[in-house]
Amino acid sequence: MNSSSPHIRYPAEVAQASSRHSARRTAGWKPALLSVIGLLLLTGCSLVPKPQADPTRYYVLTAGSQAEAGGESASTGSLVLGVRRVEIAPYLNGKDMVVRESGNEIAYQNFARWAEPLTTSINRALVGGLAQSDKVTRVYLQPFPFDSQRDYDVTVRVLRCEGERRADGQTVASFSAQVEVAAAKSGGAVIVRKVFVAPEAPWDGKDFGALARLLSEAVQALGADLAAALPAR
Repeated sequence: MNSSSPHIRYPAEVAQASSRHSARRTAGWKPALLSVIGLLLLTGCSLVPKPQADPTRYYVLTAGSQAEAGGESASTGSLVLGVRRVEIAPYLNGKDMVVRESGNEIAYQNFARWAEPLTTSINRALVGGLAQSDKVTRVYLQPFPFDSQRDYDVTVRVLRCEGERRADGQTVASFSAQVEVAAAKSGGAVIVRKVFVAPEAPWDGKDFGALARLLSEAVQALGADLAAALPAR
């Protein structure tokens, strides 16, 4: 065979050469891979985000002890009242608490929420305000017991129940409602029909627990105002 002729590589030689080439490549990237793995293990705590506490807080409106006792009053009054289902303005009918900005803008607070339907909270606080009156002995919530003998029924439509931030930067708690009190019998005469506006209470614009407390006091004041307008039996 001519010595200058090209060398013919047989399959066994090709396999050995390929194996040596692969070994050299593996030897090159293995240390780098181990270094990366070691770095990840050392810094793993910083690469995985730490769990964050949920900043959302939940609030309710509160009432006096009479409401918590089922609307029974400790007074010697004789009036028995019924509170029909409270209606609220549609923009209030959500889970987020509301802050009114400069009159017409409504800002829903994603991290300050009602823990229950707002109508439920208002009902409870209203019963508390009514039951504190010396004229009242008992307050029922709708649906009324079949055997309840009521003197008057109260209907409420809430217009505002929110914080308010004015153009001058002042922040207050704002509550108002249309109310009607009528004799409980079918076709009973209307005794009271009015728009109640609670006195504005200063609020710092940040503490939503304080806002819930101020709104609770406003609803209770509505109950006391209505009870004062009723004729004693």
